[in-house]
Amino acid sequence: MKPYQVAMGLALAGAAALVLFGDRTPGGEIVEPVVRRGAPSPSSAAAPSARAQAGAKPEVAIARLVPRAQLVGETGDATFGAGEGVFLGQNWNPPAPLPTAAERAAANAPPPPAVAPPVPFNYFGKAVQDGAWEVYLARGDKTYIARNQSVIEGAWRIDRIAPPLLTVTYLPLNQVQQINIGAID
Repeated sequence: MKPYQVAMGLALAGAAALVLFGDRTPGGEIVEPVVRRGAPSPSSAAAPSARAQAGAKPEVAIARLVPRAQLVGETGDATFGAGEGVFLGQNWNPPAPLPTAAERAAANAPPPPAVAPPVPFNYFGKAVQDGAWEVYLARGDKTYIARNQSVIEGAWRIDRIAPPLLTVTYLPLNQVQQINIGAID
């Protein structure tokens, strides 16, 4: 056996001995309820001086029980909404800070203008055909041959092919973008 197993066995035997042979007699003291500050009982508010003169212990206020029908309703179905029913919600988070003047101005500012999506085509080659440039573009499993002023997928117009750049216009927003197609080979 390892030393820690021996120590654990001795601790277990000691705990069992305390359970079997320990003192089980109840304590003779009576515990008095605690007096809460700021919530005097109705009778203590009536005659505080008489009790203080007699040397009597202060009375303890016990909260009145709330009827079951008031807590869970007449049908017995407890509601779990905020602020009502058996289980009241509690929020322990600190209150949110008040927005600054700059944040309020930013919240009231108009939304930014729409921006064209990035060009969805991959460039994979170019060639000169009859004195005009052709650029080979791919999107997914489709391949496109792009020439000047051609429209691809109804949304992208090829405006200019001048290596090393291909100029493309996104037609719905009329925004111009460029693709790097490399220098002349």
